[in-house]
Amino acid sequence: MAKRKRLSPEPMTGGAEPAPETKTAFPMGVAVHRPRPPIAGVAGDSASAAAAEELAETLRRAREEGRMVIELPLAAVEADYLVRDRIAVDPEEMAALAGSLRLRGQQTPIEVADLGGGRYGLISGWRRLSALKALAAETGEARFDTVLALVRRPGEAAEAYLAMVEENEIRVGLSYYERARIAGRTVAQGVYPDPGTALRALFHSASRAKRSKIGSFLAVVEALDASLRFPEELGERLGLALAKALEADPTLGPRIAAALAADPPANAEAEKAALAAVMGGRARDGAPAPERITEGVELTTRPDGTLTLRGAGVDATLRAALVDWLRTRGGRPG
Repeated sequence: MAKRKRLSPEPMTGGAEPAPETKTAFPMGVAVHRPRPPIAGVAGDSASAAAAEELAETLRRAREEGRMVIELPLAAVEADYLVRDRIAVDPEEMAALAGSLRLRGQQTPIEVADLGGGRYGLISGWRRLSALKALAAETGEARFDTVLALVRRPGEAAEAYLAMVEENEIRVGLSYYERARIAGRTVAQGVYPDPGTALRALFHSASRAKRSKIGSFLAVVEALDASLRFPEELGERLGLALAKALEADPTLGPRIAAALAADPPANAEAEKAALAAVMGGRARDGAPAPERITEGVELTTRPDGTLTLRGAGVDATLRAALVDWLRTRGGRPG
């Protein structure tokens, strides 16, 4: 049987090149860039924009709600935005605070209200702000030129005062006089309509008895706030007794003011002694208490007959008039 001849294509002649393979022309492992469909790019850009907007909104809300600490120039914070409830500051406490700030920096932010225009009103943190200002002036270091702060947005002034009082009650405590003073000031500024409302709002967590005692100190603040040098040291017992005495005797306030002006006490104990002495109807040296003659003039009569005139109204004009009267009358009433 004859073998079949295997058919094979004839070789190409004339120098023609063979057709290229239809497989990929790139070696294995080389990526081929294929353009994204337009809709995929739009979706990706939209997702990025939405994420950025969400982040911006989160930061905005955190700032407005007082949850984000920001850095402010010291000059941008108005320390007198509110009437402060702390009257005196212990120098030793301030020195300790300044030492801590110098060593470790500011650990607790202050609280401020955004007043607009790059200005901020201090709500709480007066001691920290004061210590930073002192350090900036003392050292000239740039790290003390700014203060860390939480921006609060109190709905009204009442909320700002409440925040300040609560912060100080927790951190350092307030004396009865300081509590009464801030309550009286908020009423004077129209923040609250009357003392009762102010006491209930500012000291809502205090018992009714405690609020009543604070209310009693309001009389002391009203009568003697301009005269007392160490009011924060006025204890509960003496303060309540003084409030009762002021209510019973309208002349007591002016008499105490005159006595303190004539012989300013050097310390809190001397001031308490002076208050107790005038309330008891005698001066600190055992003589009768001064008698108010007219505005700015008080007369003290000692057992030996010595008459002493004191007060803002005792001046050269009064002396000349008194001397003329004595000479005219021969030293005797006419």
